[in-house]
Amino acid sequence: MSAFVKTYLLIIPIFFSCLPLHADLAANIAQGDQFDKKQQPNEALKFYEAAEKEAPNNADLLISIARQHTYRMNLVATRAEKTAAGRQALAYSERAVKAAPNKSDAHLSVAISLGKLAPLIDNRERVEASRRIKKFAEAAVRLDPKNDFAWHILGRWHQALANMGAGTRVLAKVIYGDIPPASNEEAIKCFQKAIALKPGRLLHTIELGRTYAQMGREEDARKSLQKGLAMPNRDFDDPETKKRGRATLAELS
Repeated sequence: MSAFVKTYLLIIPIFFSCLPLHADLAANIAQGDQFDKKQQPNEALKFYEAAEKEAPNNADLLISIARQHTYRMNLVATRAEKTAAGRQALAYSERAVKAAPNKSDAHLSVAISLGKLAPLIDNRERVEASRRIKKFAEAAVRLDPKNDFAWHILGRWHQALANMGAGTRVLAKVIYGDIPPASNEEAIKCFQKAIALKPGRLLHTIELGRTYAQMGREEDARKSLQKGLAMPNRDFDDPETKKRGRATLAELS
């Protein structure tokens, strides 16, 4: 047997032994994506986490895993479980930013994770989270001005800061040094940009209506809320968003 043939026979098994790893990676991501589309986070995580072992620095994969943990926050029962899921989402999002610092969705994922965590943490940590939400949402918008969710999160930041209570405002001033400018008017502009980019996403329309309600613009609020509530559910959080919308609408009646 020639030296060439011997070398060839040694290389072939090594070459083909590598193929299943790449095939498994693609298959796991594809399976995870299917469960993600079906809004089944626990099932999606099984495949995404298997893929992560082979591609721990794949930013898109890390963002997908973070998204499943934010979805799980609506499925688990206790506050502790919700908080743990939120912190998992944040950790994966931060890894995505490190892996791809110029990726808009990575920065957006951090902002979303922090926003989901905010109601579950104490006032001091919540105010610090607010500072970071603004930072990462602005980065997401800067990196991709057509990212409708990034505009939405920036709108939610303005909405929340413009309507915070007096006690939280004092704490915010201590942490920020000075409270950054925020207003319902800026929130409306952000939500309107988000709607222009993605008019079929009911989240934008309902939060626009809730902002009008906070401003006392009841007619505009009813119009936006009713429009959003009439739209079909498409995203995982749509039922919860409609619940907020119905509560706001009831307060106007």
